[in-house]
Amino acid sequence: MARGIKNPKKAKRKNKGTKKDDGASSSSSSIPSMPTKVWQPGVDKLEEGEELQCDPSAYNSLHAFHIGWPCLSFDIVRDALGLVRTEFPHTVYFMAGTQAEKASWNSVGIFKVSNISGKRRELVPKPDVDDAEMDSENSDSDDDSEDEGLDGSGAPNLQLRKVAHEGSVNRIRAMTQNPHICAAWSDTGLVQIWDFSSHLNALAESETESSQGASSVFNQAPLVMFRHKDEGYALDWSPLTPGRLVSGDCKNCVYLWEPSSGSTWNIDNTPFVGHKASVEDLQWSPTEPHVFASCSVDGTIAIWDTRLGKSPATSFKAHNADVNVMSWNRLASCMLASGSDDGTFSIRDLRLLKDGDSVVAHFEYHKHPITSIEWSPHEASTLAVSSADNQLTIWDLSLEKDEEEEAEFKAQTKEQVNAPQDLPPQLLFVHQGQKDLKELHWHGQIPGMIVSTAADGFNILMPSNIQSTLPSDGA
Repeated sequence: MARGIKNPKKAKRKNKGTKKDDGASSSSSSIPSMPTKVWQPGVDKLEEGEELQCDPSAYNSLHAFHIGWPCLSFDIVRDALGLVRTEFPHTVYFMAGTQAEKASWNSVGIFKVSNISGKRRELVPKPDVDDAEMDSENSDSDDDSEDEGLDGSGAPNLQLRKVAHEGSVNRIRAMTQNPHICAAWSDTGLVQIWDFSSHLNALAESETESSQGASSVFNQAPLVMFRHKDEGYALDWSPLTPGRLVSGDCKNCVYLWEPSSGSTWNIDNTPFVGHKASVEDLQWSPTEPHVFASCSVDGTIAIWDTRLGKSPATSFKAHNADVNVMSWNRLASCMLASGSDDGTFSIRDLRLLKDGDSVVAHFEYHKHPITSIEWSPHEASTLAVSSADNQLTIWDLSLEKDEEEEAEFKAQTKEQVNAPQDLPPQLLFVHQGQKDLKELHWHGQIPGMIVSTAADGFNILMPSNIQSTLPSDGA
């Protein structure tokens, strides 16, 4: 699968078309009174003069921003602002790697986004609210949602520090236990580890919005670097053993990094080998410190135990095309999700591997390659998926179709939107508007928040119809 962002150029601000699977609309700029219609990506086509409109009522929060060059990969940095945060405004820290036009122009960005605004919305609007009042409340334009947020409280503040990085960043990950420690894959074949504590401390102490264009680029040496025989994308820190890391490359090899005394790592020069093609993603087990999983262009998933040698403990055919991404459920450790180049994604119960058929759910909704998949850190049955079809979808595997509930909802909202009958009942939300979506992450400390990166920048979104999963009190 082609991973890079084609023809990268400075990200430009543009209108965002977004959609909830039961509340999106397509409208004509010349006929504003056109009735609401459920938009089906890949099925419906826009007529001349039509454009997708953002439905603000579908989100508790929606913001867009960019840091200059497009970013293929990023990670959310765990912070000390609270383990469970539900009150706006929010503050979030990130690390991201750029895809610049020239190799020497690349950098790792360490940044803080504060004043992330939003508001609570009832899943079913109160019946005594006048329709005109609702229309007025939700009449924010796409530009407003990008510039001021859905509640008009102002744009988020972006503060950015850049560290020079030779070559584009294929993937970047912050260590779970020590989030100032960062590992990054370069398209030059290097995997490097940095300590970004000074940058994070400077951002934490600063309340002033910095100009992203004028931000200085720091030259900082990595703590350690290791050169693979080819570039790669697979990278994961152990959630159980601080500092333990695996990196996989396009030459089918996986290397184990073990932390040593101080800020050093011992890297075993003998790789784990078992795949017949590029290793695309790696995931450590959330419960077993010596076990990790890998997926490959050869269509298989392998499970490895570092105590048992350099061959897989087990391997199985997972998809009929490249397996691009995977996610191991940390709340239900028997569940492993994987996404393929053919647009399908599957959920497996690893307890059923011995029986031969471990697939408990398989979805063919997306028609283009799956680019990212991740389980929610707060709801064991919920996961988010991004695809090259420019959609980010959220799924709740516990949902089943309920005709009575749907009828009651339509009656209460006075809506007569005829949703397509072929939509899977587990499809909870569809977000659109970003071009060439590459990666998404749930925020581990802000329930319901998802961040995604694409060729035209980042989105921070909190869908309104997953607010029922949030704790009732702020931390």
